[in-house]
Formats: sequence, structure tokens, C-alpha cells
Amino acid sequence: MSGFVEKPEPIQVPGLVHLHTGKVRELYQNEAGDLVMVASDRMSAYDWVLPTEIPDKGRVLTRLSLWWFDQLADLAPNHVISTDVPSGAPADWEGRTLICKSLAMVPVECVARGYLTGSGLVEYNDTRTVCGLALPEGLENGSELPAPIFTPATKADVGEHDENVSYEEVARQVGADTAAQLRQATLAVYSRARDIARERGLILADTKFEFGFDGDTLVLADEVLTPDSSRFWPADTWKPGRAQPSFDKQYVRDWLTSAASGWDRASEQPPPPLPADVVAATRAKYIEAYERLTGTAWA
Repeated sequence: MSGFVEKPEPIQVPGLVHLHTGKVRELYQNEAGDLVMVASDRMSAYDWVLPTEIPDKGRVLTRLSLWWFDQLADLAPNHVISTDVPSGAPADWEGRTLICKSLAMVPVECVARGYLTGSGLVEYNDTRTVCGLALPEGLENGSELPAPIFTPATKADVGEHDENVSYEEVARQVGADTAAQLRQATLAVYSRARDIARERGLILADTKFEFGFDGDTLVLADEVLTPDSSRFWPADTWKPGRAQPSFDKQYVRDWLTSAASGWDRASEQPPPPLPADVVAATRAKYIEAYERLTGTAWA
């Protein structure tokens, strides 16, 4: 059992039709047929959407995604039309709203890995492969890979695990031409972002993208290269063979699995609320990631 500890009731706004409540975002459609994405401050971990929010998290995700879309514009078109808040929407939507093109979404999580960690490490330790791709012997937690790899996953519903799949399975599901486009775009965008992050003293260990089609054009969608969708590590403390400190929700994960939380991950009980110090430290991590990447103070 997993999902929302307390699923929120969507806000009703004149002229908008509510389509979906995701882990973090609320999705609406306006009268022109465009999508309206609103990033909440919700936090998810271990397939649960937690009962405690992280202040400003949705605004960090939105502002950082917009910054990255600008850095990547020559590599991949994106779905953003504007950041205007729809008339009649709550004031709190300011800074967390994107008006986007409605795309034919590809049902694949497009993951790029430059370093070995997470589910890739688990698979490597078992088979010396990740998503069917053979890797050299001797790699360990945090090792840099010989070259970035495309390791797709199927997209799961809230409360379910994404499942790593082979490139051949993606080609079977979406067609060889689309699979090739996804792999090329994913690795190109990852490589650009990795180099930008490196200039700012950060390692982009891995990340996931979502793409959709606008006619025949493959378009980058959803959020991009945020602490929710990517692992960023400080370069000056990187050392393979151990878990790396990261600018993401790892602080929350670590608390949830500590004795202090009193929560048994293997049980069917939902996670407890986060204490104030964990909320503050997590918020600080998200803001630090934004400031280090963009070179702009959070205000």
C-alpha cells in the first residue's frame, strides 16, 4: 500500500478543468486547450506523498525548470507557453504555474545516467548490467561511467514503482524511430546539463526527462533537471564507494528510515509528519541547488 497520506482536494478555478493530481503537480486544462501545471510544495518519498509540505519547493522546481529550458533551447524545444497565472486562481499560484502546450506524451521515463547509483547500482551488483547494457567490472556506488547511458523506465501511477526496461522494450512499445529520438535527445540534454553543472561545482549523477510530440516534433515537457528529477552531488566531496551527499530529498529519505521517525518502511502504515528541522534542512537544500546552478540568489 502506498500513495497519498492525505490526498488534497483540487482547487476549482473558473475556466479551468482539473485533469489530474500528481505527486507534486496539479494539472488543469484551460478553455484554449492548453495545460496549466501548478507545482505544489508536496514531498514524496518511497512511493508515498508525505503529509508535510516543504515551503517554496514548488516555486524552486518551477523557476529552476524555466532556467534549464533556456539553457537547452537550442537542443530541445519545450512545452512552455507562459507563466501567467489564470484569472481567478489563488494568489499562491504565482511563481508555481506554467501554461503549456498539450502534447501527445510518450509513456516512457527517459533516464540518463553518468554515474552509478540508485536502482542502477542495485541492478549492476546483481548482473553487471543496467537496463540490459553491460558495464565494466569494478564499479561501485558513485563511480563515473565510461560514458553516459540511456536507461529508460516505464511510467508508474502514484504509489507504484517505475520499472527499468531495456532500450529494445522501449522500441517495441513506441516504435524504433521514436525510441531512437528519445535516446538521442536524452543523452544530448544530459550531456549539456552535466557540463553546465560541472562548471558550478556540481556533479549531475543522473536525471529523468519526459517528452511528448507536438505534431512530428519531439518536445521536452514537465519539469527538467530539478532536485526532484535529478541527483546533484557536490563535486568537491565526491568519492566513489559510498553514498554521496546530494541536493535532493535524500535528507527526507534518511530521516524516514532512521529510528527517530519510528516508521517501518516494510509496513503498510503511511509515513509520519516531518519534524520542523527536517523541513528546514530540506528547503535549504532545494534553494542551495537553485542558487548554485543559476548563480542567482533566491528571493
